[in-house]
Amino acid sequence: MAKNKTAEKTFEAAEGMESAMKNGAETFKNGFEKAVKGYDQFLGFGKETVEAYTKAANVAAKGAETLHNEIFAYSKQSMEDTMAAAKALMTTKSVHEAFELQSDFAKTQFEGYVAQMTKLGEIYVAAAKDSFAPLQGRVQAWVDTVQNTRAA
Repeated sequence: MAKNKTAEKTFEAAEGMESAMKNGAETFKNGFEKAVKGYDQFLGFGKETVEAYTKAANVAAKGAETLHNEIFAYSKQSMEDTMAAAKALMTTKSVHEAFELQSDFAKTQFEGYVAQMTKLGEIYVAAAKDSFAPLQGRVQAWVDTVQNTRAA
């Protein structure tokens, strides 16, 4: 009888081990499937993030190009205006006329400078806003990805 009880206990232990192995394998399989699904979600998130950064960089580059072109055009025009004013200054017949011409030139240049700085500021703000637009949704997408991975 003692042999039967020992055999029974051994059989029960073997069944328990088999059950634990089966459950462990099933748990491992489920965990692995969740991990793969989470990896796919993170991979998709990464791809979309890279695309957003690329788009943002392209928009920023376009904004920088616009700023560069605007600064170049203003500098060229300013130089041409300065040369014209210098030539006109050399043809003046009196000190009063030269002073008046120089005052008008300074006033015009200052007004042009203020207008140009305002325009450059507007271009910069628009470029910055447009550059960050593709990235705005990425933080929320990250939060959603993490929550979906946890829930899965």
